[in-house]
Amino acid sequence: MRISTIASGSSGNCIYVGTDNTHLLVDTGVSKKRTEEGLFKNDIDMKDINGILITHEHIDHINGLGVISRKYNIPIYCTPKTKDAILSTKKLGEIDKDLFNNIYPDDEFAIGDIDICAFDISHDAAWPVGYRLTSDNKSVAVATDMGKFDDYIISHLKNLDGIVVEANHDVRMVLAGIYPYYLKQRILGDDGHLSNENSGKLINEILHDNIKHIILAHLSKENNYEELAFQTVKSEIELSDNKYKADDFNILVAKRDIASEIYYI
Repeated sequence: MRISTIASGSSGNCIYVGTDNTHLLVDTGVSKKRTEEGLFKNDIDMKDINGILITHEHIDHINGLGVISRKYNIPIYCTPKTKDAILSTKKLGEIDKDLFNNIYPDDEFAIGDIDICAFDISHDAAWPVGYRLTSDNKSVAVATDMGKFDDYIISHLKNLDGIVVEANHDVRMVLAGIYPYYLKQRILGDDGHLSNENSGKLINEILHDNIKHIILAHLSKENNYEELAFQTVKSEIELSDNKYKADDFNILVAKRDIASEIYYI
């Protein structure tokens, strides 16, 4: 399997996951042009995309969906409530309802040679999910936009070979920042986003000898920066009581506006 982040952050999110035979997008939160350019950087054509998995309906995850769906007629996979929310988002324009496929947390389905299992996450959206994707005994997961984690989420993230995981904000920056009180409470609440510290705590729960890539994602532009997220997560690993050290793993930070190289699992 292979994975690449095309865009990551509060201004737009799009992730590529694929094999030699199957090519998927998780979210389409940037323009068709930027998505095409991000794929092209890694020698992938949008015409080769077999499906689009949507985590939830917030605009930074679906901004390009209308144009992309009208141009390429790619099947869309999401929960029923997410579908309804997307279809009511006027900014996207008309989307063919026949492109949508309903998926449900904990029910496995397949696209090509990739087996997929969605799992519930805690976020202020209609019916948000994360995704675990498996092919040829290799698994990756996308786990962002969640205010908290629990044993249920941890169970879906065990024994991964790679993960894109949220490290959205530094709590001190949020509290000291210019956001209004209600927005600070939203970010910090159980239906908001994972802080750098909590991202590190979650990662500690799922570390094992064979995990190859840990990609920190969805960093806030106003309340975080790359080096802070990276060092905070590393510190959480170093200070934990497990047997691992941060340097045992390839920990990366997804760029906001630059597509990454492909990471092979």
